[in-house]
Amino acid sequence: MSGSAFLQRTEIKVTFAINFYNTMANRPSLLPGILGMKCPNCRKGNMYINKSIFPLKEMMHMPERCPVCGQKMELEVGFYYGTGYVSYALSVGVAIFNAAWFGFFVGFSWKNNSIWWYLGITVAMLLLLQPLLMRYSRVLYLYMFVKYGSSPHRPPGQEEQTSVE
Repeated sequence: MSGSAFLQRTEIKVTFAINFYNTMANRPSLLPGILGMKCPNCRKGNMYINKSIFPLKEMMHMPERCPVCGQKMELEVGFYYGTGYVSYALSVGVAIFNAAWFGFFVGFSWKNNSIWWYLGITVAMLLLLQPLLMRYSRVLYLYMFVKYGSSPHRPPGQEEQTSVE
């Protein structure tokens, strides 16, 4: 292999690495996007109109489109019916987490009724966390179907242009 061919290959690899780094450096992180309930397409716009879960009546209100990139929040009619499964999985995760810490610190026994204490604490936690679990289930569900940068960024208020033939 000649020296110039080696340098050319090395230059291509270095250029690819720099471009890859720049792309990843400018890309918002996935976990903060999910925890902050941000749009999955741009990870900048809020997915909910109210940042707080209060008032509970307006807890699930979402804009029709992302205010930053214009991504539709409800991809099709009835899209969020599938979030029941995600919410169930999150609830099971909370119950398993409670079982782990309760078993480690207190232990389970029928003699001292600790199993009933565990069940009571878990039910109370799930009832208190239900509004957050519902919101995060929608966020996770939308993140499953919309990838980062999948829709073209356009200013808010601008509709998708379709060609009429």
